[in-house]
Amino acid sequence: MSLLFDNLSYTYAASGQGLHEVSFEVPQGELVAVIGPSGSGKSTLLKLVAGLIAGHRGRILLGGEDLSPVPVHLRRLGMVFQNYALFPHLSVADNIAYGLKLRGKALPERRQRARELLALVGMDGFHDRAVRQLSGGQQQRVALARALAIDPRALLLDEPLSALDAGIRGQLRDQIRALQQRFGTTTLLVTHDQEEALAMADRVAVLKDGRLLQLATPRALYEQPANTTVAGFVGLSTLWAGVVTRAGWVDTGFAQLAVDTGARRAGSTVHLLIRPEHVRPDPPPGEVNRLQGKPGTQRYFGASCRYDFHVPGAGQPVLAESRLVATHAIAISPGDIRVLDH
Repeated sequence: MSLLFDNLSYTYAASGQGLHEVSFEVPQGELVAVIGPSGSGKSTLLKLVAGLIAGHRGRILLGGEDLSPVPVHLRRLGMVFQNYALFPHLSVADNIAYGLKLRGKALPERRQRARELLALVGMDGFHDRAVRQLSGGQQQRVALARALAIDPRALLLDEPLSALDAGIRGQLRDQIRALQQRFGTTTLLVTHDQEEALAMADRVAVLKDGRLLQLATPRALYEQPANTTVAGFVGLSTLWAGVVTRAGWVDTGFAQLAVDTGARRAGSTVHLLIRPEHVRPDPPPGEVNRLQGKPGTQRYFGASCRYDFHVPGAGQPVLAESRLVATHAIAISPGDIRVLDH
């Protein structure tokens, strides 16, 4: 069932921070990731859905039902936390079946459901194991199985991978996504990791200062950010300020660049967004948007490298994927430069 936020606001009395008129929908079976800097309202949004805090304005509708008057234990939500939140005195199977026990399910049914879910998360045979004997990745798999055991109306994931090592994080990320799609559970994921959000989500919501800046597919968010804040938060980029001089041209102060200015008038202040993969080294003389300069810092990331290229007069170097060690000129095609108004 769908999860709808309708003009949702919440204010913390001590700080004045919170959420401000947030509206969007998570359709049935979709996974929406919520990202943003610290204090943007990500966790507040999740806590309001779960009923862990109250006193909001606006509505939260799950399957058309307003959750405001519904007690926490009757919302039938599955939650997975950053710190696993498992019961150390219970076995793996009893942790998974805990929600079923609260709902009065018989012991044989609880055991069968626990076995089925353990098999799905790749932990068949761990039924009687104590949770303290599990690794972090295994504990998070148990937490996921527990959340799914009650056949939740929606799944809430609060930084579920942030406490894990990089290798385990990638494996569990794919497993969570596969299970979410298998069960078709409407899911809200809160994460500070933009790559995690782009890899897992059907759509991504970007919050800042409690306001929704953009909701879009991962590709649209990366390729067509709504503003410089979103552009700077999602992916690596170079941002240059400039002024539209005439249709199709922007003056950055150090170069005249050919871009798609759309309906913007001469004199309009804009920002130009350039992604690293669109920077081409060693263009022939005379090519449009050819910029001379010199290579700078090289950053090695194992599977990839990033290169700085310094253009005289530009305050910020161009960030590139292509090797620029002996390069003295680069080019960016007009269609690869995104023009942003603010």
